[in-house]
Amino acid sequence: MTYLLALDQGTSSSRSIVFDAQGRIVAMAQEELTQYYPQPGWVEHDPLEIWRTQLATARAVLAKAGISAQQVHAIGITNQRETTVVWNRKTGQPIHKAIVWQDRRAEPACAALRERGMAEPIRQKTGLLVDAYFSGTKLQWILDHVPDARAQAAHGALAFGTVDSWLLWQLTGGRVHATDVSNAARTMLFNVHSNTWDAELLAALDIPEGLMPQVLPSAAHFGDIDPGLLGHRIPVGGMAGDQQSALFGQACFSAGMAKNTYGTGCFMLMHTGTQFQTSTNGLITTSAAQPSARPEFALEGSVFVGGAVVQWLRDGLGAIRSSAEVQALAQSVPDSGGVMLVPAFTGLGAPYWNPEARGTMTGLTRGSTLGHIARAALESIAFQSAALLQAMARDAQQAGAAAVTELRVDGGACVNDLLMQFQADLLGISVLRPQVTETTALGAAYLAGLSTGLYPDTASLSQLWQAERRFEPQISRAQAQEQMQRWEHAVRQTTAV
Repeated sequence: MTYLLALDQGTSSSRSIVFDAQGRIVAMAQEELTQYYPQPGWVEHDPLEIWRTQLATARAVLAKAGISAQQVHAIGITNQRETTVVWNRKTGQPIHKAIVWQDRRAEPACAALRERGMAEPIRQKTGLLVDAYFSGTKLQWILDHVPDARAQAAHGALAFGTVDSWLLWQLTGGRVHATDVSNAARTMLFNVHSNTWDAELLAALDIPEGLMPQVLPSAAHFGDIDPGLLGHRIPVGGMAGDQQSALFGQACFSAGMAKNTYGTGCFMLMHTGTQFQTSTNGLITTSAAQPSARPEFALEGSVFVGGAVVQWLRDGLGAIRSSAEVQALAQSVPDSGGVMLVPAFTGLGAPYWNPEARGTMTGLTRGSTLGHIARAALESIAFQSAALLQAMARDAQQAGAAAVTELRVDGGACVNDLLMQFQADLLGISVLRPQVTETTALGAAYLAGLSTGLYPDTASLSQLWQAERRFEPQISRAQAQEQMQRWEHAVRQTTAV
């Protein structure tokens, strides 16, 4: 038997999953990751703990699967995006804790870039909005605030990387400093048209190019792991940021194919093929996972509070004891009874981009119950995702591109049948849940298998993808439109003075 090992390094945990050549899960191992909050708005991880937990789960999953490292054809890496690590090339030691994607400390640097008129050049070159979310200003902050860091960087003593680069460095014993296009595209420093680091953007943030990793396609030979780590020299054949990896794992390889990941937040990506398309509807353009040197793109939208609204029902309201109970509580009523919940706990993400908005609940009557509130909470996830897909549809129409005809779904909340049915009703298209919902790790495994010849092409991967369940719309478009109008009215109330 031939196996693929996916290293899935996320925000809250490090996981390793063994897949067989058919893309089926053989075994999984997971370890939680410590979150550090040095002050409000700051979020950090320990890079050495990231490496330690990732290696531990890789060893554990091989033991769990009952296989040796010699049976692993290749390794794929997928990672929390934008999280920034800087380390000493000679010692391999980080010079600061990793600054996590959620961290907001670089907002003053972003404001300075906007004031200098850099927002439009950055958008044209990178597809991104100027925001502290992305890696570039996090790297700038580390160079500005760690003593002697700028001098060391100028002398070529330091290396920058997102989590994929950091893991690759460790796996190869410091021999390889590289990343893939999908992660490089999240830095605000990478020209996605030429797939190269951009000299003007590096200069704008005062970042020496010698810090930056080599950039390869997402399916490539990134190097071989040190045989002392797992007992055998295995090639690393695939790397991609988590959301692009999930798009690949969902076999969304061509323009107009879209996926939505229902996690703590929701991330929706629509493949736009080789066309770089800037959004006029509040989305960002990003590099898709690329099996070759040819640039490929996707439109992306993020919902800040998706599954986290269920955690709020559990921990904030005490309405349920466990997240698994939410569907039964929501189904205890036929509908939300007019209750609308907009979970803008930390502002609203795409397509609204309103950081000042705060959560609201409207439509309450004397007859409203916890069941109605639970149903409204679940529906809020679908409403926000529908607003994203509508924004994507408008962008596609303006560009004369293919419309989305189905939505492939993954992530923890996609197991909720009530939510998936409501999503199909709002969108008016099929919602497809795959047999393997661990699509982020699967995408990394597929990329590794593709680059090492296990799979001949993406067409063979498309044949492996199978739906576990298809949800079809059960209400009219007029009814769905009325529901969305109610939602947009509720959103306006969150921002009303």
